[in-house]
Amino acid sequence: MKFLLTSAGIRNKSIHNALLDLLGKPIAECSALCIPTAVYAHPGGAMGAILAQQFISGSPMTECPMCELGWKSLGVLELTALPSLGKERWVPMVEEIDVLLVAGGDTLYLGYWMQQSGLADLLPSLSKTVYVGLSAGSVVMGPSIWKDFVHWTPPNGGNQTLGLVDFEMFPHLDYPTLPEHSMAHAEKWAAGLHVPGYAMDDETAIKWVDGNVEIVSEGHWKLFTP
Repeated sequence: MKFLLTSAGIRNKSIHNALLDLLGKPIAECSALCIPTAVYAHPGGAMGAILAQQFISGSPMTECPMCELGWKSLGVLELTALPSLGKERWVPMVEEIDVLLVAGGDTLYLGYWMQQSGLADLLPSLSKTVYVGLSAGSVVMGPSIWKDFVHWTPPNGGNQTLGLVDFEMFPHLDYPTLPEHSMAHAEKWAAGLHVPGYAMDDETAIKWVDGNVEIVSEGHWKLFTP
C-alpha cells in the first residue's frame, strides 16, 4: 500500500503533486472511497455528525481538501456498518478503487473500527491503492497515539494504533487555535517516543511507499528520534 499521511488534507501544490505521483494518473480518472468514521467520536459531541457531512460533501468550512478534488467517482465506506455485512459485499469494492480518503476525528475510535470491520487486515494487501489520511486518519497508521490525545477509550483500553508504519505523528503543529499542539507540547510527546516521530503543521504531509519516507512540506515540521 502507498500512504499519503497529511495533517490537514491536500492543502498545497506540493502535497497535491505528491498525491498525483502516488496515483500515477489524473484525479479525474481515479475512483475514491471516503471513510468518515473517526469524526463521530469527535470530542465536540454532536459536532461529529456535522463534520462528517462537511467532509463527505467537501465543504470549504473544513479547510481540509480531500473529497472535493474532482474524483471520477466518490463513495462512502462507513466502517461501523461493515461488521454486520458479509465481506463479499464490500471487500471487492475496496480492492477495485484507486484511493481511500480517511477523515480525522478520534484516532482510537478509528483504529478500533478498522480492526472490527476487517479493513485493517485488508490494507497491507492493497498494493496499488493510495491511502490518504487526514489528522487522525494519518496518526492511526503509527504504533500508538500520545496519551494526552486520548478521548475515546477502546474496550480493551490502551493507546495502541495499527502500526502499519514504523513512526508516529503529531499533527497540526503550532495551529493558532490548538494550544495543545504547540512545539512545547510536541517536545513532551517526543520524550516518550520509542520510534521516530514527526511533528508536522497543516502544510506538511508524509509520503510512504514500501517503507521509504519522504516529507512533503510548504510549512514546518520536525523529526524526533527516541
